[in-house]
Amino acid sequence: MDAHKVGNRFILILILGLLAAIGPFSIDMYLPAFPAIAKSLNTSIEKVQLSLSSFFIGISVGQLAYGPLLDRYGRKVPMYFGIIIYLLASVGCAVAGNADLLIVLRFVQALGACVGIVGSRAMIRDLFPVKESAKMFSLLLLVIAVSPMIAPTVGGIVTTTLGWHSVFVILAVVALLICLAMHFFLPESRKPDPAFSLKPKPILTNFYSVIKEPQFYTYAIAGCIGAAGQYAFIAGSPYVVMEYFGVSEQYYGWIFAFNIAGLIGFSQLNGILLKRYSSQQLIFSLQPVQALIAVTALAGAYFGWLNLPLLCMLMFAFLSLQGILFPNASALSIAPFHNNAGSASALLGAFQMGFGALSSASITLFKSHNAVPMTAVIATCSCISVAILLVAQYRIKNNMSTLAMD
Repeated sequence: MDAHKVGNRFILILILGLLAAIGPFSIDMYLPAFPAIAKSLNTSIEKVQLSLSSFFIGISVGQLAYGPLLDRYGRKVPMYFGIIIYLLASVGCAVAGNADLLIVLRFVQALGACVGIVGSRAMIRDLFPVKESAKMFSLLLLVIAVSPMIAPTVGGIVTTTLGWHSVFVILAVVALLICLAMHFFLPESRKPDPAFSLKPKPILTNFYSVIKEPQFYTYAIAGCIGAAGQYAFIAGSPYVVMEYFGVSEQYYGWIFAFNIAGLIGFSQLNGILLKRYSSQQLIFSLQPVQALIAVTALAGAYFGWLNLPLLCMLMFAFLSLQGILFPNASALSIAPFHNNAGSASALLGAFQMGFGALSSASITLFKSHNAVPMTAVIATCSCISVAILLVAQYRIKNNMSTLAMD
């Protein structure tokens, strides 16, 4: 389906953005509730953080299953299925009576949420030419990025006024509204393909054909490891801001929103920059800058001169660059694929959330009760991403698929 055949682009991007944002919204909205959940369930904040890690694991694994389903049955049917799973799991989270059950239900909730991430990316690949897809990913990121600005603030207000259980009730209602919007306003971008096999061997072969493409594994792995620093901030900031720096739940929501505002602004600046520079040029020039910012934050935390305003400034700069880096890495990684764009999108999402799960879980391994664990993981992710790009630079410049520039 050509892009000009799509009715209203604003409505399309809005719905796809909501589908993709339901996962991040589920993460960010309950962050201010960590202390309240721990107290209510008679557990520690560290144990509650494992429900965040289980969500990352579920959203990573689930995407691998939805990729083939989206290629076999079209886009909308699997998306309905996933959102309904999400809705039911959200209700379960609202009535969970202990931390272990919450951890399990968050995993199931993620299995439903991840279809929105895979499906939205695949539909953009269906509906828009490759050269335009990076701009569309930036618009998609705009909608996604609004959720972490709103979610922690709303979560803080809901937690203090109605209790943490109400957070998950609201998420269930949001899922229902998204289902209705999909039914009435979202076009089907790919017809079912009966020839697409769901047997394990063809699926694994299809995944292998995607992952062996140099353009895919270079930008997918480098981009997703770099993005894992963002998830380390999401996982670590509740403790650092509310416990270490002593900020209230509602004020934490505003601080979080301030930092995410940079990601939103720069994701839209990306569309302007793409008129003058290629996606490759932006990634290779800005990823080292982001790594330098992350290392500066780590040094400040380690040597004790990192205060809250400086942390906010550095994280604002870090996340702002993420608004440019990840949309371009996403567009380049899935650009070579047409018939199996769903599988390519699934692998990209699995890498993103898989590395996000590792980065968020690794924070809990540190025993230091300050900002060092969070900033150390962020700096490590950024530096590894730079190293991957440097190693691959020669091959990319000489052997890159021409699809990247089409």
